[in-house]
Amino acid sequence: MPEEVWQRWLPHLEAVEMPLGQVLYESGSALNYVYFPTTAIVSLLYLLENGASAEIAGVGNEGIVGVSLFMGGESTPSRAVVQSAGLGYRLRANIMKEEFNRAGPLLHLLLRYTQALITQMAQTAVCNRHHTLDQQLCRWLLLTADRLQGNDLVITQELIANMLGVRREGVTEAARNLRQAGLISYARGHISVLDRHGLEHRSCECYAVVKRECQRLLPARLAT
Repeated sequence: MPEEVWQRWLPHLEAVEMPLGQVLYESGSALNYVYFPTTAIVSLLYLLENGASAEIAGVGNEGIVGVSLFMGGESTPSRAVVQSAGLGYRLRANIMKEEFNRAGPLLHLLLRYTQALITQMAQTAVCNRHHTLDQQLCRWLLLTADRLQGNDLVITQELIANMLGVRREGVTEAARNLRQAGLISYARGHISVLDRHGLEHRSCECYAVVKRECQRLLPARLAT
């Protein structure tokens, strides 16, 4: 972030705890804040009329929750829910819109991030349609692990099933396959990535596409 923008925002940024399951905004509601997760991960979910849901994208310390605010929408059909508990910052909507309307360096940064987010959404849709559940789970685990410090995920298989929009039994079988291959271990509410290279090899191309695009658009933030 440009230093001048950081100095303008500093008095307005509010440090917040982001507990597991917290709803940051509901589908169709006006956005009062944008959020910058630091150690938390937020899932953007699309809800169907029958109550079913599926994750369309995830946001961690690489991004911002609430892009529709500065893209002119004011609201969004998705729901934002904390998937992995942690910390973050929030900024009032009017401050964000004022900064965006300055049309300075931050505008270009936000647009590049939004393009990366759109890529993630599009690749998720393709992956869920054309790839096996094993491959989908590998992609999801890798993207989640990228946003965490360490290789341990505190999450249930039921929650993963909700994220992927599949039955829990399917996730249980896919996780068992990955465990038998020595790629992960899991106990109730915890999954540990044991062999990241193996997960990448077993995953479809969707993980690599999303990561490569993020590194291209946000090189200073995500380059390793």
